Amino acid sequence: MQMNLRHEVAGAETSKPFQPRTVKMDHEGVLISERMAEIMSMCDRNNPIYEQISSYSVALYTLGFFDCPDFMSFQDVSDDEAAGILNANFSEIDFDEIPKNYHIAESKERYLLVIGDPLFPKHFAVVSDRRSSRPYFSKLPFFGTGYDSMDELIKEFAGIDGVTLDDFHFYQKDWYGQIPPSCLGKIYIVKD
Repeated sequence: MQMNLRHEVAGAETSKPFQPRTVKMDHEGVLISERMAEIMSMCDRNNPIYEQISSYSVALYTLGFFDCPDFMSFQDVSDDEAAGILNANFSEIDFDEIPKNYHIAESKERYLLVIGDPLFPKHFAVVSDRRSSRPYFSKLPFFGTGYDSMDELIKEFAGIDGVTLDDFHFYQKDWYGQIPPSCLGKIYIVKD
């Protein structure tokens, strides 16, 4: 297993393999975990080989947004393309709507933290595990890919190009044309 997840322990940085909780993980959860490990092996913060790859591409590839065999074959997404994808496929929600026990590998729902004006986003971060001290997975502009806390993201982006705390938005993936994951296993009776 890849030794690529960074944790700070008593002021020192150590490596630990990415180990999602596998109790309820389905096929898509496994694929997402594998994509995250693949991205971190290529864009590790200690050696950000692919510095030109955008945070939009990292987030959208993680979520399996495009059909491609691996991260190397994924076409980078520009900020205007990212805004279009966000507008067409996601709906803005309040942070409180994300379940407190949310883990991306165990849930069918998908959430993004969008920093900046949604029409001109600065950064995408995938909400990966709300119970973690670093629940957001993304690629920072100069430091490669990894997991961050909200405080770290605020320090990274607040004040850059006019970004304020009001420019941190949460989005949920829409399920147009599909049965919403929250409705699976439920029976609805409609009376005339």
